[in-house]
Amino acid sequence: MYLRAVHAETSVPVLRQLIFNHPLGVLTTAIPHASKRYPTILSSHIPWVLDVQDATSETEFGVLRGHLARPNPQTRSMIEHIESKGLQNGSELEEEVLVLFTAPAHHYVTPKFYTETKPQTGKVVPTWNYAAVQAYGKARIWYDSKAPETGAFLAKQIRALSQHAETSVMGFDGQEERPKAWEVDDAPEKYIELLQKGIIGIEIKIDRLEGKFKMSQESTAGDRGGVVEGFTALGSDIGNELAETVRKRGQAKDNAPKSY
Repeated sequence: MYLRAVHAETSVPVLRQLIFNHPLGVLTTAIPHASKRYPTILSSHIPWVLDVQDATSETEFGVLRGHLARPNPQTRSMIEHIESKGLQNGSELEEEVLVLFTAPAHHYVTPKFYTETKPQTGKVVPTWNYAAVQAYGKARIWYDSKAPETGAFLAKQIRALSQHAETSVMGFDGQEERPKAWEVDDAPEKYIELLQKGIIGIEIKIDRLEGKFKMSQESTAGDRGGVVEGFTALGSDIGNELAETVRKRGQAKDNAPKSY
């Protein structure tokens, strides 16, 4: 990830929170195969569970747990790679993998928003504001549907993912007028067992975590104010969220200690 200092987010809890809030990540692998049966680079959109032993830790990256459909070419590529090395179910891929998480609130920034620089010099160009996190690590693959370890991993993962999505994403907590969350056990046990045979598990111990909040911090205070006004004027939820994020990130930049 290209990180200008002004856009870099180095707080591990902030990066973990973005993953927690927006768990759909893009898994990318780069596995060369002598057989040429699969492309070297493959990607899949996967919802993830982020496990952290200490939620108050300022340094713990955590472990990502997810699952993929067994017919997915990326699944087959990973299984073929492991078996070609003489390894077994639950082994790690040799090369690190990347999971990219992007906040849903992102938007084009028109030069018309820059109310300070544009009228003075005209030296402005369009850009795009967004927030993203890249997680890197070694992936452990659970693909043998007959192995108890695979069943245990998948049972834990799909229950944790469903609970997170139902409660944290959807807000179904059963309190006041909110509906009760759907649970995996609400479906027939045999049906769940059948579906589990069609997926594999993937577990990634995060070794490197990088984050970027590109929210007009590089602009002057006057131009940032114009960006806030411009996004607010869109009259949309995304516009309002971006306006608030630009405002907060700009204040953080202005209040940061100056280095000389």
